Amino acid sequence: MPADLAARVEAWLAIDPDPETRAEIEALRDAGDADTLADRFSGRLEFGTAGLRGRMEGGPTRMNRLVVRQAAAGIARYLAASVDGAREAGVVIVHDARHRSDVFAQDAAEVIAAHGIRVILSHPPLPTPVGVFAIRHLGCAAGIVVTASHNPGADNGMKLFMGDGAQITSPTDAEVAAQIDAVVADGRIVPVGIGGASVDPLPAAVISDYLSVTRHRIPPPVAPIRVALTAMHGVGGELGMRLLREARFDDVFPVHEQIDPDPDFRTVEFPNPEEAGATDMLMRRMEAERAHVGLALDPDADRVAVVAPHDGGPRQLTGDEVGALLGEWLLADVTSGPDRLTVTSVVSSSLLGHIAAHHGAHHEETLTGFKWLSRPAQRHPEWTQVLAYEESIGYAIGPTVRDKDGLSGALAAASLVSALRAQGRTLWDLLDDIHERHGVFRTENFSVRDDSPGAAQRRKEFVATMAADPPTQIAGIPVCAAEALAPDVLRMELEGDLRVIIRPSGTEPKLKCYCQVQEPVAGRADLAAARERADARLASVNEALTAMLSGAA
Repeated sequence: MPADLAARVEAWLAIDPDPETRAEIEALRDAGDADTLADRFSGRLEFGTAGLRGRMEGGPTRMNRLVVRQAAAGIARYLAASVDGAREAGVVIVHDARHRSDVFAQDAAEVIAAHGIRVILSHPPLPTPVGVFAIRHLGCAAGIVVTASHNPGADNGMKLFMGDGAQITSPTDAEVAAQIDAVVADGRIVPVGIGGASVDPLPAAVISDYLSVTRHRIPPPVAPIRVALTAMHGVGGELGMRLLREARFDDVFPVHEQIDPDPDFRTVEFPNPEEAGATDMLMRRMEAERAHVGLALDPDADRVAVVAPHDGGPRQLTGDEVGALLGEWLLADVTSGPDRLTVTSVVSSSLLGHIAAHHGAHHEETLTGFKWLSRPAQRHPEWTQVLAYEESIGYAIGPTVRDKDGLSGALAAASLVSALRAQGRTLWDLLDDIHERHGVFRTENFSVRDDSPGAAQRRKEFVATMAADPPTQIAGIPVCAAEALAPDVLRMELEGDLRVIIRPSGTEPKLKCYCQVQEPVAGRADLAAARERADARLASVNEALTAMLSGAA
């Protein structure tokens, strides 16, 4: 083993507070496994706008107690130096039910409190949107959520939100990362000479207040419906059931095998409602109970998938379809006034913008992620945000939670289904209305996964190279315009109302591609044919893009 690697390993072992990961690294050292150790010690788990996320293993490039404690110390130093009143306002910390999430949350709380900053810590696991709500509700300087959302069970992570209730953006991420680097360099995770602050439990009233605010923003049911619900083995089951029942949805049927937390996610290969097969058990429960809608929360309950009865059995709607349906309903029937706002990300369907214009509302597009989607409402306090969403089944109903919120999204979807049932209609009928008025908007995304060493840099270079020299055609369709929306986000406009966006994922080792096609509709009778035309065009472009992007893996 190279001497410099051996020295880094021994330095790590000397300060790792966790017997489990110490034993893991010692076993690799004693076995002389230089390749694995070189990978584990090839750098550090990067702290960015999405915080930390990685596999739970020993070493600085993984998610573990030492990395969490160093990150928490860097966050504390940043808050103390840059945020007035941070010590008194404090930091709220919540966590999900993954393996070690409670330990990581406790570590972060202890380290931040040791810097003289008050901490409010949730002891039971909680959904991410409840933690985000608590930041502004309690007037905290920042919030930390320990979660890896829908990643596999071997992963964990930590998100940082500032006092405005939104995830951090540049340059805050770089400033926090610099403070973390300083902690690693000087080794002082716990400072000397600073009086420690308290670690207090999160008041139970915060949860009740969150549920109350959510209920009062969304109309109660006007016709009885049957709802099937899964929490995908995450933390949204208990509060999801409570929210629906307190909102007077009396017939809620949980998927019993998935409604309680299980950090091993035993019934799904990937605990992501977007993955093929992930909602199969929900669909079976829907059919058994003759449910009018199925709702699938992801493990930290910040996203929700919607399933509805359809010819031949339940069908899962896309995130863009749900976004259009919620937008139409909220703007047409639930809210009123000229100063309303809807927001989507650039990778989502542009249909919501047409819907907003039809109803006289403002609409803005942002870069991907709710760290950006939350900004237009903050820039325009004179406007009222009605809906912000992105295609990956993340929705924010109203302005209170400045992040995606699967619980409020689930309640809104159930309320919409109830309102339509009172009219003898379904989600599919409303979607037909929308497409007849605005045209068919079809969207699809796919990704190329590569978690080998150096893959992240290769993905960035691939997008940068394509932006510098974009293709002239895709599937024989001319590329009319290409624009780098960010250094690693490329948008291309193709002839015939086709749009392609390529970017690396911010949370997973993937290169992602998003396609949209618009197809005009010549009346109700043309709907089916228009959808077939759109699907055929989309399939042709996706086939060509799949071959093109395989070179990035």
